[in-house]
Amino acid sequence: MKPIESTLFLNRFLSYVKYDTQSSEESDSYPSTLKQLELSKKLLLELKDLGLKDTEITEHGYVFGTLPSNVDHKVPVIGYIAHVDTSPDVSGKDVNPVINKNYQGGDIVLKNDSSQVIEFEMNPALKNCIGHDIITTDGTTLLGADNKAGIAEIMGAIHYMIDNPEIKHGPIRVAFTVDEEVGTGTKHFDVKKFAADYAYTIDGETAGEIEDETFCADTAIVRIKGVNVHPGYAKDRLVSAVKIAAHLIDQLPSDRMSPETTEKREGYLHPNTIKGGVEESEVIFLVRDFNVDGLKEKEKYLENLCKKVEKKYPKSDLSIEIKESYRNMKIILDKHTQVVDYAMEAVARAGLKPVKNLIRGGTDGAGLCFMGVPTPNVFTGGHNFHSKKEWISVQNMAKAVETIIRLSEIWAEKSK
Repeated sequence: MKPIESTLFLNRFLSYVKYDTQSSEESDSYPSTLKQLELSKKLLLELKDLGLKDTEITEHGYVFGTLPSNVDHKVPVIGYIAHVDTSPDVSGKDVNPVINKNYQGGDIVLKNDSSQVIEFEMNPALKNCIGHDIITTDGTTLLGADNKAGIAEIMGAIHYMIDNPEIKHGPIRVAFTVDEEVGTGTKHFDVKKFAADYAYTIDGETAGEIEDETFCADTAIVRIKGVNVHPGYAKDRLVSAVKIAAHLIDQLPSDRMSPETTEKREGYLHPNTIKGGVEESEVIFLVRDFNVDGLKEKEKYLENLCKKVEKKYPKSDLSIEIKESYRNMKIILDKHTQVVDYAMEAVARAGLKPVKNLIRGGTDGAGLCFMGVPTPNVFTGGHNFHSKKEWISVQNMAKAVETIIRLSEIWAEKSK
């Protein structure tokens, strides 16, 4: 196989990050921000320019395209998926990527904000990137490697396979989604239209990692009703929903069950958002665990805590609504072991050590698994997603491109 040249993906990536595609948790529209569609439209044109078939952008902003099979035997349809939106947590406007060529170790001080430092000791993956070209932000925005690196890598792999027809593959479907960062990336995804038998999100981090497990996730909304009285005449009458919300949060354990005190397979109960006033307030909790039983235990814990707080404030009223977000994709992937096995083999063929890992979060793949399309997650090579200290190695992006190509080959080989 010919070497993967950075020209296949790097310029694409550097152009994609210039698009401000932040999604929004506050929006009721779909996609949640119209600016995401500007990049989606660009990607549609690029797929057409590459000669893909069945290219379209749907009414909800999904971009689809097909690279036809170049073999005579039947091969399952394989999908490659990435999302256009970036996190609402950090600005994605006016991104100014900086390429640190031939990185030789040590801290990376970001160009336009010296207080933003990618510390060598805090970023163990940098130790494996000596001599690489490291792309960072200038310190004022996120980079957008989550998930524009995945988009560029899919595009690079498709381009390579078109230019090198000796690479044998079955039918390949490409999809670029919206609103993944706000948890609704597959809300309107038409799996029948996508028509893939199996798929892969290109949305992971460390080079070589294949992720086949996510959290199970629910959202718990606690609504608090107090009694609002003019503060000048409030003695023994006013019951502040704001103070009750604060008290509720203060009752949570400080040494466990929170994002900042858990790791690996430990779940958490995370008060993520507070809004409202004296009369009515709302606390939104993210509930996470790797199995449904653990999820339900945390929800029961929160329910009992609310009852306890309500007794302390007799004139208040606390209610809980639980909304299901997604479930652990491993439940489905364990029934289709070849999907992960082939990905691990592809990583090895690309010259990396394959590592199976779990995601302390979710992906579009988690939703797709339960919609009938088994979809594990493949690395992009990026790190520190959702932050100004985001970075990615150009050389590891090339390995992601090669992994996609090798994976396409493997499906064709194993289907004879």
